[in-house]
Amino acid sequence: MADLELPDIPDVVFAELQSLARRSDLSVEDYAKDVICDAIRQIGVVEQTYYRWKKKYGGMGTDQLKELKRLQKENERLRKAVSDLTLDKLILTEASTGNY
Repeated sequence: MADLELPDIPDVVFAELQSLARRSDLSVEDYAKDVICDAIRQIGVVEQTYYRWKKKYGGMGTDQLKELKRLQKENERLRKAVSDLTLDKLILTEASTGNY
């Protein structure tokens, strides 16, 4: 995880990271990367998954993520409806032609 990019962080958090980094003789960036890596490991996420999530959801806010989830559920519901209607049509077509 040496090439891990740090997110934009507020000055207050940066100051706290500086303080903690000085105690461990690391640069702020290295200390922050270690903290992020530890957090990823603790929740059982593979590094590749973290990067995929970051790429997919990195710039989204909470409202955007909720809207995305809502749209995904709606899309799934509509796909199921189309699938059911297509199956019904096929059954009716076969029944009307007597190919059953």
